[in-house]
Amino acid sequence: QVQLVESGGGLVQAGGSLTLSCTASGNFFDINAMHWYRHAPGKQRELVASVGRGGTATYTDSVQGRFTCSRDNAKNTVYLQMNSLKPEDTAVYFCNAGVRLINGPWEHDYWGQGTQVTVSS
Repeated sequence: QVQLVESGGGLVQAGGSLTLSCTASGNFFDINAMHWYRHAPGKQRELVASVGRGGTATYTDSVQGRFTCSRDNAKNTVYLQMNSLKPEDTAVYFCNAGVRLINGPWEHDYWGQGTQVTVSS
């Protein structure tokens, strides 16, 4: 099994910054793409950013230019640096990873527990 543990959420004023971290642990061979999702009350879950194993990241339009997604493969960690935060960024943020386990070739999907980000006006 694989566990994803997130940290870095909190309360920040509009225009401020936060950096989220998600670290994978357990018995696995390789982590492929890693993703950040968010889920705000009354809205559908939204894909915010994705980063491949080589470090190439993509973003949803609403965070383009403000958020930076990166990873450290040696630490099995993905980051989401969030700058110029807006109240509409308020949500629970979840990390997600495609993981290849040691005992087989199949990729399995794992989720973190979520971390709350609240941006006040």
